[in-house]
Amino acid sequence: MKEIKAFIHRNRAGDVVRSLRGAGFSKITVIDVKGILRAVEGKNQEYSTEFGARVMTEVKLELVCEEEKLDEALRLIRENAKTDQTESGYVYVSPIELIVAV
Repeated sequence: MKEIKAFIHRNRAGDVVRSLRGAGFSKITVIDVKGILRAVEGKNQEYSTEFGARVMTEVKLELVCEEEKLDEALRLIRENAKTDQTESGYVYVSPIELIVAV
């Protein structure tokens, strides 16, 4: 199993989630976070006195999937999270060593 963490622009999150769910992925979490991605429009940023920088609300998407479905999940995220900017976000992949039901 793999865990994917993707930091993407908030306005692309709906398309990413719909494409993943449409392909059968179900273990998806979406969290609003403050980040320093370059905003598509300047009005999407605000100055944070806490961080001492301009930030914007972006989305951290977490997805757990089988290793054989990893390439498909990454493709869907990249295709649907893309903006017209050079950097539309970041994606990290980590192995999952253990899953425990609670």
